[in-house]
Amino acid sequence: MGSLSIWHWLIVLLIVVMVFGTKKLKNIGSDLGGAVKGFKDGMKEGGQAAAGTDTPPAGQVSQDTTKTTIDVEAKQKS
Repeated sequence: MGSLSIWHWLIVLLIVVMVFGTKKLKNIGSDLGGAVKGFKDGMKEGGQAAAGTDTPPAGQVSQDTTKTTIDVEAKQKS
Protein backbone atom coordinates (compact mmCIF):
# COMPACT_ATOMS: atom_id res chain seq x y z
CA MET A 1 0.00 0.00 0.00
CA GLY A 2 3.07 2.26 0.21
CA SER A 3 4.34 3.11 -3.27
CA LEU A 4 2.62 2.76 -6.59
CA SER A 5 3.92 0.29 -9.15
CA ILE A 6 4.72 1.07 -12.78
CA TRP A 7 1.30 -0.31 -13.81
CA HIS A 8 -0.48 2.25 -11.63
CA TRP A 9 1.49 5.10 -13.24
CA LEU A 10 0.79 3.78 -16.74
CA ILE A 11 -2.94 3.65 -16.03
CA VAL A 12 -2.86 7.21 -14.66
CA LEU A 13 -0.93 8.36 -17.75
CA LEU A 14 -3.43 6.66 -20.05
CA ILE A 15 -6.37 8.34 -18.28
CA VAL A 16 -4.67 11.78 -18.47
CA VAL A 17 -4.01 11.33 -22.22
CA MET A 18 -7.61 10.24 -22.79
CA VAL A 19 -9.01 13.23 -20.86
CA PHE A 20 -6.79 15.99 -22.22
CA GLY A 21 -5.58 14.60 -25.54
CA THR A 22 -2.03 14.62 -26.85
CA LYS A 23 -2.31 17.99 -28.62
CA LYS A 24 -3.42 19.84 -25.50
CA LEU A 25 -0.71 18.15 -23.42
CA LYS A 26 1.90 19.19 -26.03
CA ASN A 27 0.64 22.79 -25.91
CA ILE A 28 0.77 22.81 -22.11
CA GLY A 29 4.33 21.48 -22.21
CA SER A 30 5.51 24.07 -24.73
CA ASP A 31 3.81 26.89 -22.80
CA LEU A 32 5.46 25.76 -19.58
CA GLY A 33 8.85 25.51 -21.30
CA GLY A 34 8.46 29.01 -22.75
CA ALA A 35 7.54 30.40 -19.34
CA VAL A 36 10.61 28.82 -17.73
CA LYS A 37 12.85 30.15 -20.53
CA GLY A 38 11.36 33.64 -20.16
CA PHE A 39 11.91 33.52 -16.41
CA LYS A 40 15.56 32.52 -16.84
CA ASP A 41 16.13 35.27 -19.43
CA GLY A 42 14.51 37.81 -17.11
CA MET A 43 16.73 36.75 -14.24
CA LYS A 44 19.85 37.13 -16.43
CA GLU A 45 18.76 40.59 -17.67
CA GLY A 46 17.84 41.69 -14.16
CA GLY A 47 21.26 40.72 -12.83
CA GLN A 48 23.06 42.58 -15.61
CA ALA A 49 20.91 45.71 -15.28
CA ALA A 50 21.34 45.83 -11.49
CA ALA A 51 25.12 45.52 -11.77
CA GLY A 52 25.37 48.49 -14.12
CA THR A 53 23.15 51.05 -12.32
CA ASP A 54 22.72 52.55 -8.87
CA THR A 55 18.98 51.83 -8.72
CA PRO A 56 17.87 48.99 -6.46
CA PRO A 57 16.55 45.80 -8.07
CA ALA A 58 12.80 45.27 -8.38
CA GLY A 59 11.16 44.42 -5.09
CA GLN A 60 13.54 46.47 -2.97
CA VAL A 61 12.67 49.85 -1.50
CA SER A 62 15.08 52.73 -1.93
CA GLN A 63 15.28 55.69 0.39
CA ASP A 64 13.90 58.68 -1.50
CA THR A 65 14.49 62.13 -0.04
CA THR A 66 11.93 63.95 -2.22
CA LYS A 67 8.35 64.04 -0.98
CA THR A 68 5.32 64.32 -3.20
CA THR A 69 1.84 65.32 -2.09
CA ILE A 70 -1.16 64.22 -4.09
CA ASP A 71 -4.45 66.05 -3.59
CA VAL A 72 -7.59 64.04 -4.15
CA GLU A 73 -11.25 64.72 -3.64
CA ALA A 74 -13.08 62.07 -1.65
CA LYS A 75 -16.69 61.34 -2.49
CA GLN A 76 -19.08 60.01 0.11
CA LYS A 77 -21.26 57.01 -0.51
CA SER A 78 -24.95 57.67 -0.25
